[in-house]
Amino acid sequence: MDDFEAHRAYLHAVAYRMLGSASDAEDAVQEAWLRLARAEPDDILNARAWLTTVVARVCLDMLRSRTTRREVVLDEPPPADQPGPEEEAILADSVGVALLVVLDTLSPAERLAFVLHDTFRVPFDRIAAILGRTVPATRMLASRARHRVRASQAPDPEASGRWRIVEAFLAASRRGDFAALLDLLDPDATARADAFASPSGSPVQVTGADTVARRALMFSDRAPHGRVGLVDGAPAILVTSHGRLVTALTFRIAAGRIVAVDVVADPDRLERIDRGLARDTP
Repeated sequence: MDDFEAHRAYLHAVAYRMLGSASDAEDAVQEAWLRLARAEPDDILNARAWLTTVVARVCLDMLRSRTTRREVVLDEPPPADQPGPEEEAILADSVGVALLVVLDTLSPAERLAFVLHDTFRVPFDRIAAILGRTVPATRMLASRARHRVRASQAPDPEASGRWRIVEAFLAASRRGDFAALLDLLDPDATARADAFASPSGSPVQVTGADTVARRALMFSDRAPHGRVGLVDGAPAILVTSHGRLVTALTFRIAAGRIVAVDVVADPDRLERIDRGLARDTP
């Protein structure tokens, strides 16, 4: 099963972007492993391509089982404003933020065509075989999905504001600036740390801006190793050591203030984040 382990992270990324759920993605990847175990080695010429096809078909079945969606009419012309190669590449790189919301509005076939082609560069002929469609029809599915994703990319002032707040929190933690931290926190802010992030070895939750700010000062020794990234489309602080993610701080922000901080150091949760759920500045 060496071939499978070599491609596990990639397969999880495919499944997550298809399904929008880390646990469902794990189920899809596990099913691919089971099918690989039952397959004849001589039937697999390219392990990555074979596993991608299996995961895609499993995800397609899971999407179809969630709800019955109307398939698009394939004899309608695709949108006229097609992106050029550079714009398409930028769009594909941004779908980590937009995908999980926008793709829920698509049919399963549209979703699969867009994710496999625009995000993972799977050729249309292979996608067409998975869907049981012609190549032109598959291109049209991806085109419609791309058009909707592009339409959703209007700037979100609140999103940029949240990003700046998390950057300010990281900077204040690095400086050990208690007053600046208080200014960023809601008076009733809470902070939660899982058992792996807590010195006591048990989950901890504290309430109140003063207490949360003092907890943040305890983080100052690790803050120089942190950066702001995206986890599930929201700004977060990601702390790495020797190239490995060791802590993630996620935030809930309302009315320009931080109302909740969640500190994650559980290796299993961090592994899921490190498999592609975390992204740098959008």
